[in-house]
Amino acid sequence: MLLAIDAGNTNIVFAVFSGKGLLGSWRALTKADRTADEHAVFLRAWLAEAGIDPVRLQSALIGSVVPDANFQLARLCSVYLKLQPMFIGDPRLDLGVRVKIDRPEDVGADRLVNAAAVLAQHKPPVLIIDFGTATTIDYIDAAGDYCGGVIAPGANLSLQALHMAAAKLPRVAMAKPPRLIGTNTVDAMQSGIFWGYIGMLEGLVARMQDEIGRKMPVIATGGLSSLFATATNLFTHRDVDLTLRGLQIIYERNSGKVIES
Repeated sequence: MLLAIDAGNTNIVFAVFSGKGLLGSWRALTKADRTADEHAVFLRAWLAEAGIDPVRLQSALIGSVVPDANFQLARLCSVYLKLQPMFIGDPRLDLGVRVKIDRPEDVGADRLVNAAAVLAQHKPPVLIIDFGTATTIDYIDAAGDYCGGVIAPGANLSLQALHMAAAKLPRVAMAKPPRLIGTNTVDAMQSGIFWGYIGMLEGLVARMQDEIGRKMPVIATGGLSSLFATATNLFTHRDVDLTLRGLQIIYERNSGKVIES
């Protein structure tokens, strides 16, 4: 069994795979100073509830964009699970993705893992939209190479910025408003972010495809992809577990060569 850990800026997601099967996934708020002991309390409880014996975990693979959290996540694996985890970014790992940008070392682990997952399931070229703390749109060319993309503030981050920067604007949840023209402050804020985001995504994808010179499938992931899918036909496919599946795919690709050596 594989313990896959996706450490993002907002949440850390823990998942267990048996072969290609996802047995369960659980998320906690990202706190870089959370200790391995605290992680272990949560993880043990989740595994027990799912009927998974921690002793059956054979490997751990971590994709992290939060460097300050890495030491404690590694300690969780080594101390409590007796596993030596591998991190996305370790040069010994074969991701199955060639990176064709100015500084390959700067690409976030999540973006490379998403690319690996998409290439295992879809024929390139493709665009990948990931709705996280930031919203990213990544381009995989016809040769299967990661060729860069776009980074924009996430929808929830945009709402938070409105609340923090404007004294009279309240904190509101991300939601599709009942109409475009809001007749109260909450609806107006939600409309600006929701429909503004739809316009931004549709515009960016159209401009990217124009620059590339061809249309292509658009794969969406992240929790908010289901919300935005209600108002646009932009997405060809959606997979909220894309990053986790990418970790499993990379594990399988390297199993017996690096991870278990």
